Amino acid sequence: MKVRIAPSLLAADFARLADALAVAEAGGADLIHVDVMDGHFVPNLTIGPPVVRALRKATRLPLDVHLMIERPEATLSEYLDAGANWISVHVEATDHLQRCLDIVRKGGAKAGAAINPATSTLALSAAFTDLDYAVVMSVNPGWGGQKFLAPSVEKVRRLGHEARAAGGRVAIEVDGGVTESNVGELVAAGAEILVAGTSIYGADDPAAAIGRLREAAVATVQA
Repeated sequence: MKVRIAPSLLAADFARLADALAVAEAGGADLIHVDVMDGHFVPNLTIGPPVVRALRKATRLPLDVHLMIERPEATLSEYLDAGANWISVHVEATDHLQRCLDIVRKGGAKAGAAINPATSTLALSAAFTDLDYAVVMSVNPGWGGQKFLAPSVEKVRRLGHEARAAGGRVAIEVDGGVTESNVGELVAAGAEILVAGTSIYGADDPAAAIGRLREAAVATVQA
């Protein structure tokens, strides 16, 4: 199993996003996690397609765009056109999950679905064979720097079992409160993509912080 590290720009200095991208590349990151928030589905308001387009021009890394917005099906094409390589939508935000996933895949990107901490993994049961990846929110979405919710570890494990039982091959991404201290148990439970914001961009040496997260993950895989 390959574990990917995805620094979250939500924790970076928005006035210096090009620098944040350069740090991610220098640290050996696999993806750039881009949080899009609309101020409705979640209380915060962040960025939209124009910024995603600018990020696409500024980095060679794939952009993992996490849409925390209502009715994502209305604007998916804009994010695809802007250069998103991975796009996840929240099951709580749309009545048309399969339609969203189909639009993303036909647009040439990897299709993902995210679930909030209070949402059961069963909410994804009808979509396992349509998903490239599933995002387990390990904090309540909307703000960076929140404390990791410990039940998320078992949720990752349960989601993996359910996906395999349904015949799906779904990479599990964990987003929220990921640090060196919990990476090991998350990877052991089946997480393959680790989104980290504050633990990277809040560190004295963000590039080194990426390396430490990877070392912790690899140690678990090799154990």
